[in-house]
Amino acid sequence: MKLRLGIILREDWHLMTIFKTFYSLQLKTKSIWQDNLDKLESKILECEDDSFILASEVFLTGFAYQKMMEAHEFGLIATKKLQELSINKTIVITMIEKEGRQYVNKLKVFSKGRIAYTQAKAKLFPLGNEHLHFKEGSTKNIKTFMIDGILCAALNCFEIRFIELWQQIRGAKVIFVPAAWGKTRKIHFQTLTRALAIANQSFVIASSCAGAEYAKGSSIITPYGIMYKNDSKEIIQAQINLTEADKMRVHIDTGIPRT
Repeated sequence: MKLRLGIILREDWHLMTIFKTFYSLQLKTKSIWQDNLDKLESKILECEDDSFILASEVFLTGFAYQKMMEAHEFGLIATKKLQELSINKTIVITMIEKEGRQYVNKLKVFSKGRIAYTQAKAKLFPLGNEHLHFKEGSTKNIKTFMIDGILCAALNCFEIRFIELWQQIRGAKVIFVPAAWGKTRKIHFQTLTRALAIANQSFVIASSCAGAEYAKGSSIITPYGIMYKNDSKEIIQAQINLTEADKMRVHIDTGIPRT
């Protein structure tokens, strides 16, 4: 019998089966930032309560290298709105944020009306000259975190190319991958996110921009490597049985603990 919170007891597996709906947003960033925030709000409101929602990297402003202070200030407005929208949902997005005299590309996890976790991008993309505009975060701060009793982690775009970071977040049941991935390297994005799900026996929620120069390729990927994706949609959705990650870790034991 399915309960209101989406939890049922499966006696045959001797585990509490937790169903969670995941959403990957695949939206185009426009030049008017308030339009982007309004669009994001409308899409979040379409998502059901008690879900995980991921937006693409710096969706609200783009990289805005010539307007970094303005992007930071707009991020403060967006942060307040996203706190309101996250009362009954978990929302993950990255924003430009000022730290001292420098700026970082900061991932924020909003849950239960608050900022539950933050992580500055530690691997900056040299072809995009990110290192000339952002302060690099510390790889030591890329770690697992708990949301709704679920062990989670995040890798921001270029960071998924570094296998040592996959090892660093082993054990996470859900991995968020916000991205602004270039169109010419789309196959890399799809291959790496799928491999991450299989290697870490985790669910991966990947969101990339929908602009003309970007790859799209947003998806929700199971530990078995099954991908839910559709480049023609703005919202990719899947209802997930989270205990499938535990089953995989038991049946194909690679040393990753059940969580």
